[in-house]
Amino acid sequence: MAKIRKVAFQMDHISGINIAGDSTFAMALEAQSRGYELFHYTPDRLTMRDGKIFAAMEPLQVRDIKGDHFTLGERERIDLSMMDVVQLRQDPPFDMGYITSTHLLERVHPKTLVVNDPAWVRNSPEKIFVTEFADLMPATLISRDPTEIARFRDEMGDIILKPLYGNGGAGVFHSARDDRNFTSLLEMFGQMYRGEPYIAQAYLPAVRKGDKRILLVDGEPVGAINRVPAETDSRSNMHVGGRAEATEITAREKEICARIGPALRERGFIFVGIDVIGDYMTEINVTSPTGIREVRKFGGADVASLMWDAIEAKRA
Repeated sequence: MAKIRKVAFQMDHISGINIAGDSTFAMALEAQSRGYELFHYTPDRLTMRDGKIFAAMEPLQVRDIKGDHFTLGERERIDLSMMDVVQLRQDPPFDMGYITSTHLLERVHPKTLVVNDPAWVRNSPEKIFVTEFADLMPATLISRDPTEIARFRDEMGDIILKPLYGNGGAGVFHSARDDRNFTSLLEMFGQMYRGEPYIAQAYLPAVRKGDKRILLVDGEPVGAINRVPAETDSRSNMHVGGRAEATEITAREKEICARIGPALRERGFIFVGIDVIGDYMTEINVTSPTGIREVRKFGGADVASLMWDAIEAKRA
């Protein structure tokens, strides 16, 4: 068995995280409890030299204490091939910097196991990968053509319009059929997201009851939370005021997970979060899914432990 000894976290700097809801922090706590040696670095510190991949890393210790949650050691340039596992955990945007980091990490994977598989992360943007399961989704349009988007809204009535490569609820708008700001909204999108298509989806009234985040480990559902939007907002993301609550995984949601599970395993996606509103899946999150700490808070599974069990099995 190839024992795990050294684990690196490629992430946004640990000083800026909110440990109460940060899944990367939960992963680090569990890894430390298993005796792994932890290292920390930000994506801008990745370097390729003559085909080898290095990063300026610090040894990392973590504590579940607000305001005193980490200690970093002295920074050192380390060959990533010396790591057993690299957790690819920086938040989007899914821009060229993000894409380049996946190309570099691909050079060390799978000898150094990168979670999730960097090539498939690059080829599976959350709002595009999900369209491979169109029958499980609400009506969806990907376009930047104002005529196409207007036609879609006329057909659907209320729609949700959002950037194709956004995250955390940023730039998400609910537009009704009689919205007089619609033309201005499209103009704003055109200026903000030059050259990129947008995604429009039929508005699902069931979102008022919540947008469920379901976590899957190696293609199997292991926990869920429901995220309820604020009264004055259409977005349920906790970053923008959504309220988390306990929930169960329904028969329909188990059916959705069973459908997508083989594709997740085929792509090497060990840890994934899907978003479900009512009976419909809206996203498959493979970059840096969240929800681990919230699931545990409401008495659910220890998802971080299950994830490291799966990683250890891959390394066996």
